[in-house]
Amino acid sequence: MDTRVATAELGWTAYPNSGWEEVSGYDENLNTIRTYQVCNVFEPSQNNWLLTTFIDRRGAQRIYVEIRFTVRDCSSIPNVPGSCKETFNLYYYETDAVIATKGTVFWMEAPYLKVDTIAADESFSQVDFGGRLMKVNTEVRSFGPLSKNGFYLAFQDYGACMSLLSVRVFYKKCPSVVQNFAVFPETMTGAESTSLVIARGTCIANSEEVDVPIKLYCNGDGEWMVPIGSCTCKAGFEPDNGNVCRACPPGTFKPTQGPSLCLQCPPNSRSTSEAATICVCRNGYYRGDGDQPDKPCTSVPSSPRNVISIVNETSVILEWHAPRETGGRDDVVYNIVCKKCQANRRSCSHCDDNVEFVPRQLGLTETRVFISNLLAHTVYSFEIQAVNGVSNKSPYPAQHVSIDITTNQAAPSIVPIMHQISSTMNSFTLSWPQPEQPNGIILDYELRYYEKVSVCVCVSVMAEVLLLVSPTLHIQLSLSTLVVLELSLRADMSNCPSPLGCPTHFSGSPGMKIYIDPFTYEDPNEAVREFAKEIDVSTVKIEEVIGAGEFGEVYKGRLKLPGKREIYVAIKTLKAGYVEKQRRDFLSEASIMGQFDHPNIIRLEGVVTKSRPVMIVTEFMENGALDSFLRQNDGQFTVIQLVGMMRGISAGMKYLSEMNYVHRDLAARNILVNSNLVCKVSDFGLSRYLQDDTSDPSYTSSLGGKIPVRWTAPEAIAYRKFTSASDVWSYGIVMWEVMSFGERPYWDMSNQDVINAIEQDYRLPPPMDCPSALHQLMLDCWQKDRNVRPRFTDIVSTLDKMIRNPASLKAVANIPAVPSQPLLDRSIPDVNTFSSVEDWLAAIKMSQYRDNFLNSGFTSLQLVAQMTSEDLLRIGVTLAGHQKKILTNIQKKEEKQNKTPTSGNN
Repeated sequence: MDTRVATAELGWTAYPNSGWEEVSGYDENLNTIRTYQVCNVFEPSQNNWLLTTFIDRRGAQRIYVEIRFTVRDCSSIPNVPGSCKETFNLYYYETDAVIATKGTVFWMEAPYLKVDTIAADESFSQVDFGGRLMKVNTEVRSFGPLSKNGFYLAFQDYGACMSLLSVRVFYKKCPSVVQNFAVFPETMTGAESTSLVIARGTCIANSEEVDVPIKLYCNGDGEWMVPIGSCTCKAGFEPDNGNVCRACPPGTFKPTQGPSLCLQCPPNSRSTSEAATICVCRNGYYRGDGDQPDKPCTSVPSSPRNVISIVNETSVILEWHAPRETGGRDDVVYNIVCKKCQANRRSCSHCDDNVEFVPRQLGLTETRVFISNLLAHTVYSFEIQAVNGVSNKSPYPAQHVSIDITTNQAAPSIVPIMHQISSTMNSFTLSWPQPEQPNGIILDYELRYYEKVSVCVCVSVMAEVLLLVSPTLHIQLSLSTLVVLELSLRADMSNCPSPLGCPTHFSGSPGMKIYIDPFTYEDPNEAVREFAKEIDVSTVKIEEVIGAGEFGEVYKGRLKLPGKREIYVAIKTLKAGYVEKQRRDFLSEASIMGQFDHPNIIRLEGVVTKSRPVMIVTEFMENGALDSFLRQNDGQFTVIQLVGMMRGISAGMKYLSEMNYVHRDLAARNILVNSNLVCKVSDFGLSRYLQDDTSDPSYTSSLGGKIPVRWTAPEAIAYRKFTSASDVWSYGIVMWEVMSFGERPYWDMSNQDVINAIEQDYRLPPPMDCPSALHQLMLDCWQKDRNVRPRFTDIVSTLDKMIRNPASLKAVANIPAVPSQPLLDRSIPDVNTFSSVEDWLAAIKMSQYRDNFLNSGFTSLQLVAQMTSEDLLRIGVTLAGHQKKILTNIQKKEEKQNKTPTSGNN
């Protein structure tokens, strides 16, 4: 409503009739207006009401009223009584329908709601000669919230001389707007002047939300504020003038949603239509799998150039020049395709798997490769391919260059193994397979046998006698002592001499069972059938996963064989999708375990090979791996109990060494513990040594395979000389692991630092409270010269003596000083070197008592340094081993040399 534009009568209701009067007049700009005025100041007890017509709310929640009026200054009226006023009241009444007002008693403050008492900022005292009212006041008031269809306004005069020049009624709103690429609708303000009304936005055409929800807030003054979220132009569209998303023109593209602009197509690509999100590569050009859309399209390289070959017997070196054209890429590598051909070169087949390529066959970054293990007097064709990141996209074969070579004569490979077929007190019958690579015509085999204290005796066996698929030899020996047999062979090598080395293949006493390597069988499945019992899968019940092996999951389950009681078992499975080599490597562990029968060797129950999944079933060891078991029970076993565990491990290793089996990975993680604390040697899988895979941080690549450096003897690290003597070195590390309750050998030193330290004769210091006799045995196992290390027979005997005489374990080993720079000794951390109680407890692996210390008031290292055994009992440290460990670590070490390692020379 706005009376400023009204020309006819307003038709408002006045009460009483002698009060408000509607008259025509002029405003200050001489515009004709309709006004209401009242001036009964000389009459007492004035109560004059003026009621507007019904006003439609139109959905507004808060209403604003602008009033323009004049008021006569009471002091300018002569003889005015004291009841003269210069103010009036504004009311409103909310209703859903028009109500009749004429003749209705509706002139009291109730049921009106008062908005405010309106006072004039300025009042007038006279009328100018033109009859205009001077000093016009303008006041704005608001009220709400409103919920009904409409309302009335009421003005109450109670003794003023005044005139209402105009009344304007309005509400506020925020206009429709486009902001942040979103359209927001027209929105009315809230019920209060401080209200914020949320308006949801809608993304404009060809744009998408970045943040959800998209919204603006409309404040009480009808202004937008606090934008939240936004939209941005879709892929293929760019912003134009801030609030339009325009399609990328042909020849440009935009790959992602966002505020960025369209880009020109990169070299060798194009877009032919609008709104392109990527430019298509031209014919003969491609993008690699990892190439971004803004990168140029590239092509395949040309062929390598100028290849040359250098043949040396059954090996060859190939060298070449890089291709002239790289296709515009810097990721060119080379692949070698090897083919073995007939002499006439008419028929070729792929090379055997045993051919070796150094550094590799595929993905070469250098222009040189060394190829070995080829057959003698054989024609080979080598194809050198140049490939890059888009070669797999091209429909054409990789560009390549080929070269043919013919190998020369070479020495035969060694006989891989000998088998003892039978024996008596004074004779052996032996057999062996032909060498895998005879590299010519075998002339004869040479067998050497001798007592360990005698000189070597050689027997030459002519080839015409022994050249069988599996040659056999019967030797009559008039002796019953330990002998060593060595076999070498001589081939027809017209152009080069024959090296007659003496690799050791057999060592033992007459009648002793000898371990047979399953990999020497022509058919590895034959070894499985010979050494591992096949189990019907119906007798196996899988219950739960307990771990993951190299080839698949490891489960706990039950085995119920006919006529036997049901037992718990561990079940190793071969995951689906395996290749034959993986199956062979997986089952090789069963072929090895099946040859062993000893209380300290994990027992093989059998295998499942005739159904899926393929399984290896072994006895179940309730306490799991020894290293984690010790860490979980830190300080809870006596020295005699620990020695008993070590004795069991050494007994199992004595049995293995007597069978001529070398474990090569003896470590606490590969020892399993049952519920009676019996320790058994496990993990006989050899595949880890046949692959160059360093996913396990315990192993480091060396000489083509992985080596557990911290447990391995120096000669095995240096030139892979694995023997029972190297197992003895590993056993010494296992002893240290046991006595330190699963501490990591050499702590956090790097593998290379460990190798360097061992070379400088440094050895691990004794763990805390380790008897000196046990540490001396460890040092004996770590002798640099493997020939002077104790045998497992000696170790078992030594530990048996300690168990029979516990007094020999009373003396605790000290850590003597050495003049040169030592290994870091972390066996006894000094409480005074830490910044907090939590750090100190973590260092001594007693973090489980953190809350006990802090909740009992031992919150500083100064207080901890004064603790007694009674204090420990009081705060809840009840295990004697843990009390001793904590109290020992509280004692401050006064001399730095007490933190030095023990030299291997002691």
